Amino acid sequence: MRITLIAAVVFLGSGLLHADDRKFTASDVKVKLNRQPGKIVIKNDTKRITAFRFFGDIRESLVNLRATRQMVTRPFGSVFNSTAKLNSPVPPYLAAIIAEASAKHGVDPRLVAAVTRRESAYNPNAISPVGASGLMQLMPATAKFLGVTDVFDARQNIHGGTRYLRTLLDTFNGDLDLTLAAYNAGPGAVRKYNGVPPYRETRNYVASIRANYEQSLR
Repeated sequence: MRITLIAAVVFLGSGLLHADDRKFTASDVKVKLNRQPGKIVIKNDTKRITAFRFFGDIRESLVNLRATRQMVTRPFGSVFNSTAKLNSPVPPYLAAIIAEASAKHGVDPRLVAAVTRRESAYNPNAISPVGASGLMQLMPATAKFLGVTDVFDARQNIHGGTRYLRTLLDTFNGDLDLTLAAYNAGPGAVRKYNGVPPYRETRNYVASIRANYEQSLR
């Protein structure tokens, strides 16, 4: 899972991404803004995203982008069923944490389990080559934003990953494929390609988790 801190911050504030009412996301703003001196303020609405830099009372516009196209989303009805029962093999101590996190953040526990299985094979000490860590493979910046102080703590990691899943589900209007693609490749890649990015790893990732999740619904 790859995402910059600035992307996570604005995604939480961007709300639902509807086909007829899309909002910009931080992926539309270059990460270099985060390195500019002075205070950075981002204004976000359904038509544009604007970033300003402040030096006292002086305001400088850094970015002003307008909506040019709409992203079509296809909501998947079961992803918000937070009271569903896990019916796939999950270590008992993790099943309890997944159920707790799912109920708190409003995500189907079967989806959380499918993502966790794919990300780490339920190994709380897993570390990826790019630095994602723990059960749900949180990147350092994402973990920090989510308030996860110990990525190898099972409860913190699953609660953080589940909260992030819910953020992506809200952002992409419950579209399962776009949510999973964003979890793997980052929301910016989904916006760039206006859908699931053409990366083999990401497409295999989406197909694998979707298949496991749909099987658990039977």
